[in-house]
Amino acid sequence: RVAMADIEEQAGRRHAEALGATFYEADLSRADSCRDLVDRVLDRHGRVDILVNNAGIQHVAPVEDFPEEKWDFMMRLMLTAPFLLMKYCWPSMKEAGWGRVVNINSVHGLVASPFKSAYISAKHGLTGLTKTAALEGGGQGITVNSICPSYVRTPLVDNQIADQAKAHGLSHDQVVEEIMLKNAAVKRLIEPEEVGQFVLFLCSDAAACMTGSTLTVDCGWTAT
Repeated sequence: RVAMADIEEQAGRRHAEALGATFYEADLSRADSCRDLVDRVLDRHGRVDILVNNAGIQHVAPVEDFPEEKWDFMMRLMLTAPFLLMKYCWPSMKEAGWGRVVNINSVHGLVASPFKSAYISAKHGLTGLTKTAALEGGGQGITVNSICPSYVRTPLVDNQIADQAKAHGLSHDQVVEEIMLKNAAVKRLIEPEEVGQFVLFLCSDAAACMTGSTLTVDCGWTAT
């Protein structure tokens, strides 16, 4: 049984129906919405075994021009929400003596690039949160890991290409080739399914002793 949450109800329901999942509309930038989401899932399903934190947005701007309200929003969505969802799901996992938390992080949880101060700060924070929670969950049967991909072929990346093109005065193709794939050994975008397969592995018995890890799927970016 799979529960999916998104702020976009129409698209979220469509994807959930295609997967045979239950959809919940939720604004994860709000603490009360995070609490309500977990309560609704527990009321319907009785327990939470696996939590995958995957919400995120991007905003590209120099530090001196970065909107403060955008900074606050991105921190709430990409760092506070994973913390709260873990906090609220934790008792169910602890009671069962088994749980898996997978945080969809980013290569930018390990390294930096210019013009992405909020995104990179939130992702670096998620790296630390993953390690701390893993240390707490080890004796309770709960593992916590984060996957750090480079650029994945998603709407977020499509929007980022447009933002980068505007910021740097480049074409769409130049952004992909000269910025996004500049540090990659494998010169292509990652497919969402590849990240999904990694999530499945981290939730399997084969990964029972993996916890606190920041696992790169970055086409060789951080090998340089």
